[in-house]
Amino acid sequence: MTTRCGFVALVGAPNAGKSTLLNRIAGAKLSIVSPKAQTTRFRTLGIVMQDNAQIILVDLPGIFKPRRRLDRAMVNAAWSGSQDADLTLLLVDAKSGLREDVREIIAKLAESKNRIWLVLNKTDLVERGELLPLTQEISGLINVEHVFMLSARSGEGVSDLMARLAAELPEGPFLYPEDDLTDLPDRLLAAELVREQIFMQTHEEIPYQATVETESFKERPDGSVRIEVTIYVSRPGHKAILIGEGGHKIKSLGARARMELQELLDRKCHLFLNVKERAGWDEEKARLRAIGLDD
Repeated sequence: MTTRCGFVALVGAPNAGKSTLLNRIAGAKLSIVSPKAQTTRFRTLGIVMQDNAQIILVDLPGIFKPRRRLDRAMVNAAWSGSQDADLTLLLVDAKSGLREDVREIIAKLAESKNRIWLVLNKTDLVERGELLPLTQEISGLINVEHVFMLSARSGEGVSDLMARLAAELPEGPFLYPEDDLTDLPDRLLAAELVREQIFMQTHEEIPYQATVETESFKERPDGSVRIEVTIYVSRPGHKAILIGEGGHKIKSLGARARMELQELLDRKCHLFLNVKERAGWDEEKARLRAIGLDD
């Protein structure tokens, strides 16, 4: 039996739906999703078996104009992940269309030698008549091999994309065990699920000014796991908001993250959260390495 295997990079502007598509294809939450932009901070692999192919999807941070060291590391991770892939999926939010940031991404991708497929996402939110002109405009800016129109949220059109990927990836042996879903270690998944709840349960700049690290991940004799997680914030006011009156907010963050984690790891989790103020963490190399980014 001929097997195929390859890396497929998901590239696009923040909020194009890359993480939603990864989770939809994998059938599990591998990358955190929120309505806010710039949720993904580092490369996340989703390993999916389709027919005789192992498709290794690489969810990358959205590409935007960087300001901080953290921002620069995120954008560098996105571009390097794209260059290393066998195939690049250019995800464009069909509702937002050809914004300036999307044009800049297309211009840079056009300079590369990568195989590029265009994926128009959120097509369920726009009139069908608007999709062909948008496709033609993008195709005039960059050479794309195939065009797919889908909704990562509903799943419409995703199976067609997967079938074509399975047929066109390079021939070769599988690189991961067939039952693997991701290469992320459990301790990093724990930190990410806590960070997702910060995005979902707090507002304004707080999610962007916080980072989450798993300090301890210990197996217990009964098969459960004890996890200690620290949330670093830049300002004293943010610490107070995350803890909440009487500890209400931190309890809510922990409860939701624990439920998600237990479902993903299929085991009981004892999750303990701590909040520390650390001004300038987003300029520290050690903090960036802890969340899987190289400066």
